[in-house]
Amino acid sequence: MKIAMLSPIAWRTPPRHYGPWENVVSLLTEGLVARGIDVTLFATGDSETRGRLKSVCAKGYEEDAEMLPKVWECLHISELFEQGEAFDLIHNHFDYLPLTYSGMTATPIVTTIHGFSSPKILPVYRKYNKKCFYVAISEADKSPELDYTATIHHGIDLGLFTFRPDQGDYLLFFGRIHPEKGTAECIEVARRTGMKLIMAGIIQDQAYFDTKVAPHLDDDRIVYVGSAGPEKRDELLGGAYALLHPIGFDEPFGLSVVESMACGTPVVAFSRGSMPEVIAHGETGFITTNIDGMVQYLNNVRDLDRHKCRQWVETRFSVDRMVADYIRVYETVINRTRREDHRPWGFYEVLADKPDHKVKRITVYPGQRLSYQRHFRRSEHWYVLSGTAVVTQNSEDIERMSGQAIDLPVGTWHRIRNPGPDNLVFIEVQTGDYFGEDDIERSEDDYGRV
Repeated sequence: MKIAMLSPIAWRTPPRHYGPWENVVSLLTEGLVARGIDVTLFATGDSETRGRLKSVCAKGYEEDAEMLPKVWECLHISELFEQGEAFDLIHNHFDYLPLTYSGMTATPIVTTIHGFSSPKILPVYRKYNKKCFYVAISEADKSPELDYTATIHHGIDLGLFTFRPDQGDYLLFFGRIHPEKGTAECIEVARRTGMKLIMAGIIQDQAYFDTKVAPHLDDDRIVYVGSAGPEKRDELLGGAYALLHPIGFDEPFGLSVVESMACGTPVVAFSRGSMPEVIAHGETGFITTNIDGMVQYLNNVRDLDRHKCRQWVETRFSVDRMVADYIRVYETVINRTRREDHRPWGFYEVLADKPDHKVKRITVYPGQRLSYQRHFRRSEHWYVLSGTAVVTQNSEDIERMSGQAIDLPVGTWHRIRNPGPDNLVFIEVQTGDYFGEDDIERSEDDYGRV
């Protein structure tokens, strides 16, 4: 199985600090690679992966003000789709724009919808409904206008989150500083409870921060610590009494909520979006509709078992579970869209199919080879376009480089192998009176077709 993974390019994959979509892409990619799946990650050039990395931009446009985002997004997406035929499946994590490139390839496309930034983007999803395969990240985030292949909750790497059995003494806000995330509401909760509040996250709305947050900062009871990387995140989440999550929008998932519970820290959240799916009310936190309820439930947090918070995440939100769920989707989609032109060793494209000749453009993956075979009603001429080929002709190995060719008369035993690190591409011209696939006698085959 060869998967092309399309990550956003706002930030590096995985992100250094903020970048929830990039974070999920990284966890999924590395989990697939660990299971032996061939993954090519299309991301920024400074991204890190154990799979293959392909990039057109050196770093994320949020980290380089000189980059025009739409230009680099178009270049990034087209880089994948122009070579889409090389993969068994494309997994899109880049929202709706890549769907408009889907006509460039016959390779099936799975799109994880990480949320709808606006109802105005729905026309694109509607247009490609049933043509592409959609995955929701929560039941709450599903649109009734679309068909979904599956709902797959995000998973996290539990090894990055240290369980702490002892309750902390401060409240925590962890997320982007923006009105819809409820930063100002957290300050109000802290004021009414008299508890210390620590806030961490990127400032996404500077005016909101300047007017609703900054005036309350005192470096004592109300503290803003900036964006937090993995180590600081683990420390802040694990040391808190509770994570406050008074969201003002229907959040599709909420990674910080799961990450907090993984450390043993309960969450008190507004009942919007996916929160009822993510939080076990009364066991791993509390769900309410307003600040009054949030203040009231904070008194009950001390009665919750922090071990249950961790167990809840281990059972439902591990990266292993997420990876296994996606593999099932991949297998289902590939089986439903199985293509005659794709083989375990590579793929081909028919360029011409006439009564007296047939022409194919054939790609062989690194380290792969075709069966050792012969034909009785056709001869073949192979011309290497790129890569290195080792052609076996009647038991003799012959090397052919780009720009070189070889003739294989009727009845010749032959095979081709790609010994190099890159794809081998060659043109095959068949001449004769019959070109059916049943005009093949195999004596050796790596895929059990003899």
